[in-house]
Amino acid sequence: MPNIGTRIILAPLSACSDLAYRVIAREYGAKFCFFEMIDAHSLVYDSPRANRILRTTPSDQPIAAQLLGLDQEVMLRAAEIILKRSPIRFLDINAACPARKVFKKGVGSCLFKNPTPLYELIAYLRERLPVPITVKMRVGLTRVDIPQAVQMAQGCQSAGASALFVHGRPRALENYGEVSYEAIRAVKQAVSIPVYGSGNVLNPPLAKKMLDLTGADGVLIAKGSFGNPFIFKEVEDYLQTGLWTPRLNILEKLSALKKHLLLAKDIDGERLNLRIGEMGKICLWYLKGFQEASRLRTKVFASRNSAELFDLINSLEDAAAR
Repeated sequence: MPNIGTRIILAPLSACSDLAYRVIAREYGAKFCFFEMIDAHSLVYDSPRANRILRTTPSDQPIAAQLLGLDQEVMLRAAEIILKRSPIRFLDINAACPARKVFKKGVGSCLFKNPTPLYELIAYLRERLPVPITVKMRVGLTRVDIPQAVQMAQGCQSAGASALFVHGRPRALENYGEVSYEAIRAVKQAVSIPVYGSGNVLNPPLAKKMLDLTGADGVLIAKGSFGNPFIFKEVEDYLQTGLWTPRLNILEKLSALKKHLLLAKDIDGERLNLRIGEMGKICLWYLKGFQEASRLRTKVFASRNSAELFDLINSLEDAAAR
């Protein structure tokens, strides 16, 4: 595992952490990011969306990629496509995605049932790629299964994995519910490679809790960054000082929202101008917790184009400034 210079990483958020998302996150303090999760088959067979996922800029560094799949040749071809597009620091294999359609294909979190093909894939890619191979895994399927999680982690290490990203929930809980810090700690104690904790890292105290209770080398931040690009710097500062004041400045959040939307428009152009659903999703991330949030949600999706959406945000700024 290369030295990436931080313990705080933006997770590979499918359909969320696109280029605009990462640029904003980096502006406010993220030092290391993943591309969105990429389906290897879609990338190899030229899915337009898979290719959009790989959009990047020279300043969008350092970065890593995560691939979903199990076919060795397809995964290798997908990795080679990524490496031609971006100097990624490492390649992560997704063995954690809980989605039903993914599980039915025998990939993602399904690999917890029978991880042997995963070990073979790690060894295959490690021998053929110039970057380290890592794995994101869960700690169970229907329930937390510490012995199996430990065995899987050790198998990944033996196959050549350079680090593990461990989501502390079983597949059945998806991305909600209680996180098993005990399971992540057991994995950390069972291997000698770096282990990063994932799950419920929603604010600085919860990031510290993850690190303290698991002994993990770092954390993945996922939902905690929705509409909150400030979290990366806040976690970093909190780990150094123990001080954190929840961000209540509405004007600051609205300013970040406008930057995010303008970046998304610049990147996607008129295609996004006509897709209020995509821009609306971004708005809802930032407007969560605002007074009358449900009314604002209705107004966001009543907007007919981006101009009307920006008019709404400007009106909120004016009201907050009074």
